[in-house]
Amino acid sequence: MHLFFEFLNAAVGTMAFALLFQVPKQYYVNCGIIGGCGWLCYKLLLSGCGLFASTFFATVLVVFLSRLSAVHRHCPVTVFLIAGIFPLVPGAGIYWTAYYAVTDQLAKASARGFLTLKIAVAIVLGILFVFEFPQKWFRRIASHETI
Repeated sequence: MHLFFEFLNAAVGTMAFALLFQVPKQYYVNCGIIGGCGWLCYKLLLSGCGLFASTFFATVLVVFLSRLSAVHRHCPVTVFLIAGIFPLVPGAGIYWTAYYAVTDQLAKASARGFLTLKIAVAIVLGILFVFEFPQKWFRRIASHETI
């Protein structure tokens, strides 16, 4: 039940982020589902795979669903990707890195900054991985499924 509420919170947060970035209203639900699925994947894999791998695989799922939705809904993939990746972005890590640096706690800033950088690299690699798949694969999948 706890994971369901986390999924719901991530979906609502993603839809709010889509609203902030002026995504057309008809795409809010898709954005929310994609963001929620990415967060759910992250949480399910976190204890078994670790931070880097769980972030990578959650990003792969977000990008994959974003590309499918873009083909299915006939719009740019960035409509879903930018909003959907929101729950995985290490905003708190960036904040704490800057906080520790400003308060002259350089050892903590370095440790937190390195961890945040690892998360960012996992996100980038996940995006690059899925964008290497040919667009025709997503057209073929989208023609058989609905998202």
